[in-house]
This record gives sequence, structure tokens and C-alpha cells, in this order.
Amino acid sequence: MSFLAKIWKAEGGAGGGQWPNSRQWLNDLFFGRPTYTGINLSEQKALTHSAVFACVHVLAQTIAMLPLNVYRTMPTGGKSRVGEHGLNRLLHSVPNPEMSSFVWRETMQGHLGLWGNCYAEIQRNGYGDIVALWPLRPDRTKPYRDPDTKELKYQTTLPDGKTVQLPAHLVLHIPGFGFDGLVGYNPIDIAAQAIGLGLAAEEFGARFYGNGATLGGVLEHPGPEPLGDEGRKNVRESFEEMHKGLSNAHRLMILEEGMTYKQVGIPPQTAQYLESRKFQVEDIARFYHMPLHLIGELSRSTNNNIETQSGEFVKYTMMPWIVRWEQSLNMRLLSEVEQIYRQMFTKFNLNGLLRGDSKSRSEFYHNARLDGWMNADMILELEDMNPIGGREGQGFWMPENYRYADEPKDPNKTGSKGGEPNK
Repeated sequence: MSFLAKIWKAEGGAGGGQWPNSRQWLNDLFFGRPTYTGINLSEQKALTHSAVFACVHVLAQTIAMLPLNVYRTMPTGGKSRVGEHGLNRLLHSVPNPEMSSFVWRETMQGHLGLWGNCYAEIQRNGYGDIVALWPLRPDRTKPYRDPDTKELKYQTTLPDGKTVQLPAHLVLHIPGFGFDGLVGYNPIDIAAQAIGLGLAAEEFGARFYGNGATLGGVLEHPGPEPLGDEGRKNVRESFEEMHKGLSNAHRLMILEEGMTYKQVGIPPQTAQYLESRKFQVEDIARFYHMPLHLIGELSRSTNNNIETQSGEFVKYTMMPWIVRWEQSLNMRLLSEVEQIYRQMFTKFNLNGLLRGDSKSRSEFYHNARLDGWMNADMILELEDMNPIGGREGQGFWMPENYRYADEPKDPNKTGSKGGEPNK
């Protein structure tokens, strides 16, 4: 039996000999996927690139910091938070006895950013209620179809080395963008060459400066006979003594024996190297759809376009992730009865991300208050302030000269929308 056939057989297990699991085993064996730069790239190695770390970290912390609660659709419209539901506490505060909700969600989104999938074991009590959510290693977990029942199951290797099979109702799986609707693509696989090039450029620069290979200038001796070891030593020591260091800068240079001095500037390839490093940051940000100013690249940013890019970050970068999270949580953590008959769902609160500057918020609240679709307490809640209560806080304003479009004009009312205009 060939070497690869043995791997196929050994890796089959409950998964029925699926090749992706074997490929992951080979990647682990050879410390990552190969790239054209010669760097073997693993998820941990990719994270050492500053742009990859920044992109993954920004996504993970943004998901982690948003309030996440369970809501119910009200019969009269709108929604109400279901604070008494056990899942609400798990998602908002403490998903398991060893993690806060922030740490748990940051970990899960970090797995999504590096592996394209995140998994958590759902722990239930004897009544079937969810009591804890435990993250699973995405590089040691995979979904598969039972060859007999065709039922979806998950195979995972625990920290103690034991491999177990979990039914789908005991696993929360949030997949990223994928090809079959079940498993997400691994972003490091897709961006391997770009990340490898960025790491290679970093290594080249580190070795270049570490070896001190930059030359400030060259002394040329025109004589027919070489200086010899002793002569070169004397010339170097006397030259450095007179001209080395900031205190000796701009001093008059006296050269003997017909020697000439030629200054060496920054070679063109060095400038290209710096541009290449900058481009790799942009290229990696493109894979994660990340605005450059959020990962520290501000060369093209201004005060005006940063605000615009921040709004686009919420709409085009974070919203797809948030919808993916919410729908997966609803499908895996809420029963059909809770979803259909009790109209329950999970939802992130995006108010913090959608806030503009103080001037824009003030104008928005002012118009909303005057147009009558927000009251004072609703505005105070968005600003994390205590409500006023009573008519002052809960009452809605409505301009007297406003009317419904199908309502006839009242001749007793004056104003631009209620009869004849004021004279």
C-alpha cells in the first residue's frame, strides 16, 4: 500500500475517507502550505504578518464588542428583549464558566478570520436547555455525512487527543464564504501567495538591516599596487575617526595617495522594496475587505474620507458577518417553536458603530424629534443616558400644520400644509 493510500485509510474514520481531512494532516505534517516564496504558511505563521493580524483582530474585536441579545417580535410591531431567556445570558454575558461573551465571540470570529469556519459545542442539561457554549478548534473539527443515515455530524479532536463525533444539534457552526453552503473557504489558503510575499519581504528587510549591508560611500585607491591588509586597516581607522558619527558630519575631507570618495545613495531596488511592502498591506486588506485606515495605513486618508470609509466598513464589511452570525445563532440555538410561534431571534445592536460625529448625531436627533418619529427617551437611550419618563420623555411631537396626504385641508388651520399660508 502506498504512503498516500495509508494516509487516506488512516484518516477515513467516521468521515468515510474524505480527502480534505488528509490534506489538513499533511499541512500540519509539513508545517503549513507551501508558497512560491519558499515560506511554508500556516494560520499561526500568517498571523505574524502585521496586516493579517490587524484585519483579523479588527473583525474579531468589532463582533465581540457589540451587544448581542435575544428578542421577540411584538404583536403590535417592534421588538422586545427577552432578558429572562437562558440563551440571552449566554450570548450577552457568560457563554461558559471560563469565558466572557467578549472573549468567546472574539475567539470564534478569530477562527473565522483564519480558518473560514468556527465551531462551538452546545452543552445542554437534562431538560434540553442550553447551559454553555464551548469553542472547538477549527483545525481539528470537520462536518461529515454519516455514510448510513446521511445525517450531518461533526468529528472533532479534543485537547486530550481523543476524537469524538457530535450530532449537529450539539454543534454551533458558523461558516464563512464557501463552495457548498456547509464549509467555508480557508482565507489563508486563498491569500497564501500574497501573505507569503509579504512575509518574505519582511524577512528580506530584517536580514538586510541585520547584516548591516547598507553602504554610505566607497573609498577608491588608484595606485597600481594594492594597499594590503595593514594599509586598508589604517585608512579605514583614520577615515572613521575623522568622519564617523553626527559630531563629525560635514567636516572637511582630506584624501591621500590619490584616493577618491564616492557616495552610495539609496538604490532603486530599495525604494521598490518599500513600495512592495506597502502594496502587500493593501493586497491583504483587500482579501478581508478592510478599510486601510483601520489597520494603520493612513497615507491616502483624510478627515473627510475616513468618515465615509468608516460608514462603508459597517455596511459592507461588518454587516455580512453580523447577518451570518445572527442567522446561524437562530438556526442552531433557537428551536423551531421559539422561532416560528414565539417569534424569537438574536440580534446585534449596531447603534455604537452607526454613530457619526456629535454634529451629525445632533442634526439627526433634532430632525427625528421634530418629525415626530422619535421621543426624548429614545434619543437618550441611544446616547446611553437615563430616560426622563412621563410625557416629557415618552411623548411624541408633531407639527400642527402637518396632515395626512388623503386628509382634506382644514380651512381653520393655517400654515404651509394646513390651508392658506400665513400672510
